[in-house]
Amino acid sequence: MTERAEDGYLLTNEQSEAGERFDALATLFDPSTFRHLDDLGIAPGWRCWEVGAGGPSVVRGLAERVGSTGYVLATDIDTSWTAAAAAPQVEIRRHDVAADEPPHGPFDLVHARLVLVHVADRERALRMMTSALRPGGWLLLEDADPALQPLICPDESGPEQRLANKLRHGFRKLLAERGADLAYGRRLPRLLREAGLTDVQADAYFPLSGSACAALERATVQQVRDRLVAKGHATREEIDIHLGNIAAGGLDLATSPMISAWGRKR
Repeated sequence: MTERAEDGYLLTNEQSEAGERFDALATLFDPSTFRHLDDLGIAPGWRCWEVGAGGPSVVRGLAERVGSTGYVLATDIDTSWTAAAAAPQVEIRRHDVAADEPPHGPFDLVHARLVLVHVADRERALRMMTSALRPGGWLLLEDADPALQPLICPDESGPEQRLANKLRHGFRKLLAERGADLAYGRRLPRLLREAGLTDVQADAYFPLSGSACAALERATVQQVRDRLVAKGHATREEIDIHLGNIAAGGLDLATSPMISAWGRKR
């Protein structure tokens, strides 16, 4: 996803846990993402722009679908993890969707997952992505909505779950302090309509438990543990206890609902 540490993004690609997070996100959300892309009719020869690509999994899936006659532009501020998706039909480019000029289009498909929720100038980024579409092209945006379901343990049945939810509350406060919009996902259908797109639809996906949820939580907590302590959201001992609880199993760890919304350019 699009990241710039000096702009306040919390989960930077430079940290070693980023790869673990990308793997967990791919396991959790790639099936839903590619179900939507396949339903939109992605086919050989399509030109696609993957915005804030982050890890390689979505870029690889797009490249497989568009084939040797297609083209995939994968952009991010930090492309170090995206490089693993290199292929003849893939161009990887450093680009800030909130600040830089739009890439040369037009595109049959523009896709961004877990990007705009973190971007300061979301309106400009959305305009840029919409303008890059050809007439009839599709925009698919997927973003979390942590405010819809703020608990990482919805079944708060004991002290382990209460501790997990305490740390999650602190993490979301850190995100909000850095400009993340924790209620952004629910707005996507309206925003796509206001951008002039037609045939707008949306749905949500909400994993409630599983090894990938645990892996994502472990990597996330490890990335932000110093900030959680510095801001007084948790002690180092509490964080170590929580990581131990994750390792022991038995915690049903959820994710924020992922809202997927799509629309077609007139």
